[in-house]
Amino acid sequence: MKAFISLKAIDAALGRLLDLLSDPKRRGRAVVAVLAAYCVVWTAYAVIAKASQDFHFDMGEMVAWSREVTFGTPKHPPLPAWLVGAWFSIFPLATWAYDLLAVANATVALWIAFVVSTRYLDGVKSAVGLAFLTLVPFFNFHALKFNANSAMLPWWALTTCFFLRSFESRSPAFAALAGVAAAGAMLTKYWSVVLLAALAIGAAGDPRRKLYFGSAAPFITVAAGLAALSPHVAWLYLHGFRTFGYALESHPGTVLEAFVSGLGYVAGALGYAVVPILLTAIASRPGAADVADMLWPSDPSRRLAVIVFFLPLVLPALMAVATAEKVVSLWAMAGMTLLPVVLLSSPRIVIPRIAAVRILAIAASLPVLALVAAPIVAVVTHFNGIPNYGTQYSLVAEAARKVWRETTEAPLRLVGSYENVLNGSVFYFPDRPSTLEITNPALTPWTDEERIARQGILLYCPVAENRCMDALNKRAAAAPQKRRVEVDISRTFVGIPGPVTRYAIVAIPPG
Repeated sequence: MKAFISLKAIDAALGRLLDLLSDPKRRGRAVVAVLAAYCVVWTAYAVIAKASQDFHFDMGEMVAWSREVTFGTPKHPPLPAWLVGAWFSIFPLATWAYDLLAVANATVALWIAFVVSTRYLDGVKSAVGLAFLTLVPFFNFHALKFNANSAMLPWWALTTCFFLRSFESRSPAFAALAGVAAAGAMLTKYWSVVLLAALAIGAAGDPRRKLYFGSAAPFITVAAGLAALSPHVAWLYLHGFRTFGYALESHPGTVLEAFVSGLGYVAGALGYAVVPILLTAIASRPGAADVADMLWPSDPSRRLAVIVFFLPLVLPALMAVATAEKVVSLWAMAGMTLLPVVLLSSPRIVIPRIAAVRILAIAASLPVLALVAAPIVAVVTHFNGIPNYGTQYSLVAEAARKVWRETTEAPLRLVGSYENVLNGSVFYFPDRPSTLEITNPALTPWTDEERIARQGILLYCPVAENRCMDALNKRAAAAPQKRRVEVDISRTFVGIPGPVTRYAIVAIPPG
């Protein structure tokens, strides 16, 4: 009886939550409160589940870039690094703070997507649409790794939001905001060109295009976007457009491999959204005519939203073949803003109240279950291990810093290793040093020989990594003063030791 009463009470609470999220007068505060709780729970999950490992080296790379503030980086546009630098100028250099940034980034994207959906969906459907997005792994599990892909989430959402408002209203303010948001997306990752192409094609194919292109709106958008991008474009010109080379050459393949990857991109992207798709089918039981209206609406406003959603899924397949570059479905993670609009905006799609309450229950259960499972995830991860020495970065930093302190009283300003270990470990130095990639110095152009001589450098490599060791030994041999040690490092979690790795550490004090 108690269990029955409890379930009934939970059902009633979810019904009240649905009413709050559905009421135009109350949903503003309600959705902020719900998303704040979402952010807290997923941050707690990240802290606990990743307790047996260290940050992915992509996250550490953002930290390294943030310490060399320029209008570009060796690989990607600079905006995510700027955000990381700003974040850690406020928050301590702590793991929970970085996890909070990663989850907050996704949470902001969810809020923007909800705001967009309210222009197309009634109260109940907009609440269900928000629940749908929280069931897409892009907004939780994948978002926990803050890198160029996840950083696109709020910028794609903002660009989509402001563009659609600009197209509908031709407002100069929304047009300017669309341009600035589009620049933000491009300054996050060049992959955002896919979204911009989709918006342009969607606008050109819309029956209202004469009204839009006959107004000042598109010109304001382009002007605002170019103005916001101009410092980065100037940086690209001065540096030989080298980041374009990285973007175009990072996943080479044959035309056939590119074609297969394009098909996989579309299938994979839709696969990440399979739970909302299935729940829509179960809740509304659409017929063929209903699906047709969902995928190709007669209403121009809804049809534009559908086109803007699907084109970023289709265009990469064509681009892959044209450039013989393989594409990865994870790059689609920022393209889900309009998923609720596509699934639910048709008036032929009806979500009964009981189904809406059940969908909210599923969405609320996922983060709770994830939090309960987090300690198990941490233990399993410890047993299975992480590639690229991913459980040892903090321990390496601690051991290397100890050698530096024992060698010199000079502040630690530079650390050097090979790419993965270097970027994975740099976050864990409280001194906040800059970096040198010793096997490929072009990846760290801010560090030259003059700086090394002036500030000294702390080098470390896994002994098993021959290229790293060769570069370390060469630098150590040329140094007039140095201290070299070798240490065995193993991470212990819940009393269980992990694999042992031997590291060579060389401290070269300032000259």
